[in-house]
Amino acid sequence: MLMIMTWKEKLSEPGPAFGRQIYWINGIYRILLLICVLLNFAPLRDKKITLSNSFSASYISCKQTGYFSKIVTDYISQNNSLQNFYKHSPDIKGIKNAITSRKKFNTNRVLLVEQLEQQYRTVEASEKVKESIQALKEENTFTICTAHQPNIFTGHLYFIYKIIHTIKLADALNRELPGYKFIPVFYVGSEDADLEELGEVFINGEKYKWETPQTGAVGRMVVDDELLNILKKIKGQITVEPFGKEVIGLLQNCYVKGRTIQDACFCLVNKLFGEQGLIILLPDDAELKRAMLPVFVDDIFSNKPSEIVTKTSEKLAEHYKVQAHPREINLFYLKDNIRNRIVQQKDLYKIHDTIIQFTKEELKNELINHPERFSPNVILRALYQETILPNLVFIGGGGELAYWLELKEMFDHYKVPLPVLVLRNSFLLINEKLNSLIQKFSLTDNDIFKSEDELLKDIVRKNTSHKLNLEKQKHQIQSVYKEIGAAVTEIDTSLIKHVDALQAKLLKKLAELEFKMLRAEKRKFVSYQNQLKKLKLNLFPGGILQERVENFMPFYATWGKDFLNIVYDNSSTFQQQFCIIKETEPQRP
Repeated sequence: MLMIMTWKEKLSEPGPAFGRQIYWINGIYRILLLICVLLNFAPLRDKKITLSNSFSASYISCKQTGYFSKIVTDYISQNNSLQNFYKHSPDIKGIKNAITSRKKFNTNRVLLVEQLEQQYRTVEASEKVKESIQALKEENTFTICTAHQPNIFTGHLYFIYKIIHTIKLADALNRELPGYKFIPVFYVGSEDADLEELGEVFINGEKYKWETPQTGAVGRMVVDDELLNILKKIKGQITVEPFGKEVIGLLQNCYVKGRTIQDACFCLVNKLFGEQGLIILLPDDAELKRAMLPVFVDDIFSNKPSEIVTKTSEKLAEHYKVQAHPREINLFYLKDNIRNRIVQQKDLYKIHDTIIQFTKEELKNELINHPERFSPNVILRALYQETILPNLVFIGGGGELAYWLELKEMFDHYKVPLPVLVLRNSFLLINEKLNSLIQKFSLTDNDIFKSEDELLKDIVRKNTSHKLNLEKQKHQIQSVYKEIGAAVTEIDTSLIKHVDALQAKLLKKLAELEFKMLRAEKRKFVSYQNQLKKLKLNLFPGGILQERVENFMPFYATWGKDFLNIVYDNSSTFQQQFCIIKETEPQRP
């Protein structure tokens, strides 16, 4: 409107008619150009006309959000009840102690580098990644590790968050302890067979589910037409945004028909984070698993891991809900399209729900000849990871942290160093539109995590012109009953109970009346209620944290690579707080 007024003023100035026509033409052109920008007209998108965004970050404790379990909040606060379940504190002192422990363990660095070099033949590695792989040969190089399954298109936002936290911590340690080198590593849990969880993705609240007849380990499944059709549907939503074509292009380059899900995930994570030096490790590897054969044998034929972890879990269960329960045998048999449990029945070892079975000697030979056919479950996966990596830190979510706390005594038994355990960073991303609603309602960071009903009550109380509480009247009633109590006590002390009961009954009725008064007033705030519902639905879809539902694509499509930079810049290292990132009103350059 300001621009139009300026043009009108110019047109009213004296001058040749031709000049006025030029101003009109120029004005109409600029109006059309503005409309094209607002409508995100395709030719302009190709030129990447964007707005300049500004962001602010604030932090609150994980406990204040109400979304973290007691075991997690107690670990963050280093509660005494957990001290026997971990080795090193999550701080720089813990890192130094972990280095001392790790130096005493003989990691097969040559094997690790050889397998990484082989795995990276399928992708274009950055110079920083190549340097990092070679640096792993050196005794003063250590890894900072996170892990996740290869969810289709990365699954949930926290997939991205934990990787960025790993990179940020490695960068910080490289500055803090220059005598050592720290390499961020993403360990791909590609042997997980839970397609129900790994095969779905949410885009702006809409669920897309991969329906495929394939079975077994998800990482070994291949990209098929059904998965590509899902990507086509998502493309329609995403490409209307400024960087939509870019992110869809990334996915299309990685999720190619016939490529395994493991390799597609490897490709995408490398494209997103390769320049930052992130190393991606595919542990579904025969030679790497060969390093675990003594433990695999011990697990199958002696059930030692089960025995140890069960005892630790029982101790932990005295105070907390136990996250993982060991089985007698904690290995799956992984071949072709199956990943099924190994169970012992008398003298035979059977593969659950199949006709495959082995004698003891046959199974030992299978282990030696085909270690790639044995897949560790959640109990042994951690031990496998720490055996093949010169690792100092494991960064994981609340559930991961909880089951790692069950493993200390097993690590001690096998003389494998237990890493420093760090809770991954959590974020709530609030775009400019939602942020304006938050400002409109004058909500604090803590308010955001309240229920919709609590928020509406607060807003009604702030904005109503009526008095909605009867506190003054309650105090008056209490004073009256106090006088009554004093009077009846002089007659019969036993009557005081009856007086108290009458007071309690009346105060209860007044509380009910207050509730009805508030409910009646809330009906006048329907528009507020609708806006709050929209706010909560966007920030906490399904009533849970945004990061556990939404995918990274909409945010990348809106903000481009700046999205990754914003998360990196506001990632903490050891602070383990919840971060709220708000977008402020865009400013035109």
